[in-house]
Amino acid sequence: MTFFDQNLEITRRHFFQNCAVGVGKMALASLMAEGAARAEISGVAPPLNPMAPRAPHYAPKAKAVIHLFMAGAPSQLDLFDYKPKLKEYEGKPVPPEIVGGQRYAFIRPDAHCLGPQFQFARHGESGTELSEVLVHLPKIVDQITILKAVHTDQFNHAPAQIFLNTGFSQPGRPSIGSWVTYGLGAVADDLPAFVVMSTGGGISGGAANWSSGFLSTNYAGVRLRNQGDPILDVSSPAGIDSQLQRETLDLIGNLNQQRLTSVGDPEIATRIASYEMAFRLQTSAPELMNLKSETRETLDLYGCDPDKPSFARACLLARRMVQRGVRFINIYHEGWDAHSDVAGNLRNNCKNTDQASTALILDLARHGLLDETLVVWGGEFGRTPMVESNTALGRRLGRDHHPQAFTMWLAGGGVKRGLTWGATDELGFNIVDKPIHVHDLQATILHLLGLDHERLTALHAGREFRLTDVHGKVVHEILS
Repeated sequence: MTFFDQNLEITRRHFFQNCAVGVGKMALASLMAEGAARAEISGVAPPLNPMAPRAPHYAPKAKAVIHLFMAGAPSQLDLFDYKPKLKEYEGKPVPPEIVGGQRYAFIRPDAHCLGPQFQFARHGESGTELSEVLVHLPKIVDQITILKAVHTDQFNHAPAQIFLNTGFSQPGRPSIGSWVTYGLGAVADDLPAFVVMSTGGGISGGAANWSSGFLSTNYAGVRLRNQGDPILDVSSPAGIDSQLQRETLDLIGNLNQQRLTSVGDPEIATRIASYEMAFRLQTSAPELMNLKSETRETLDLYGCDPDKPSFARACLLARRMVQRGVRFINIYHEGWDAHSDVAGNLRNNCKNTDQASTALILDLARHGLLDETLVVWGGEFGRTPMVESNTALGRRLGRDHHPQAFTMWLAGGGVKRGLTWGATDELGFNIVDKPIHVHDLQATILHLLGLDHERLTALHAGREFRLTDVHGKVVHEILS
């Protein structure tokens, strides 16, 4: 075959595979440069161990976060945001100029106001007003900051829960716990950096609330079960001892490492780390979940039966996790969706959560952990000043979803104590002072952990993404 004939058979594939100028090497160099640029933008360099500890952007005030997520949305008007005028308007329609054309799924346009369902009283040196149904929270009222002017873009449960966790209303984005572990890595080497627990019914937003989205699956939340093994299959099957399991994992690890060296796929590094974490969890997870070492005083403080799943047990476990280096903990307590009998709903849910939420703050403080642990309490939106009553659906004396204004509280981890921030109008419908958008809340949480929400980014689909999208500002006024 002549030289001319040979050249006729050269294809683009030959060029990329065999070209003397090394197009493959040029492409690899380009990718490596892109990775370096991404690390410079985000402040996160992808290490061989994806969970290796990384330095924050600046000195943090908090080392860990415990998010007590009241899924279903508790009524701020009956717990925190007392409105005497709402009692005066009970049985009368909300003035049209306040509603402003807002429509609701389960409330007629002429729906009447529903006054506060409980008595309120002032507590502590701060004189903070709280509902009588919050029996225990007055004990720590001077240690928390209450945010009365939080608002969101979402009206329904699943989108609002996902939005509060990921900054976006649809599944597919990384959750805040994933962003935190992506930015800071892990401290504990025998427990996940990001843990999820739940009590009550199902979570509307599901696993999208703690997904790692387009980030490596290393950064996804690990959900612990309420009964039995905390993680499925964490116990070895019969006949498999620790030595055999260790040898098996070493063999699989060597094969995975060879493959990682060959192709450089970061998901292989994720797989290696996951196998090793699973092996360590066989010892650490049962020890973590065994509360028999806790004193009777501590169990009584939380109102916790160590052998029964409950919100109290989850809160006590959260304190134990913080002691062991877990960075981000979500506890979901579902069941606050009070479309009917809002008073009964609140009595039941506060009975199940108020003591333990309060105990968590007290317990963290006495262990010297509160100053470096940020606790966040709240739901995905609020409830309406108008009553929801629908005979066809069997509903009466309830409240519908209200994204325009709701209440959350924060404690520890660099926030001021005994502060109430923001205000709503006399009927609790609209914010009139110091609004805090969900993106602002997210930016503030990251800030307390030493992360700049504008610098913590990841390249996906050709552009940089961040938790707060293109929004959000740190609420410095509530920080100590």
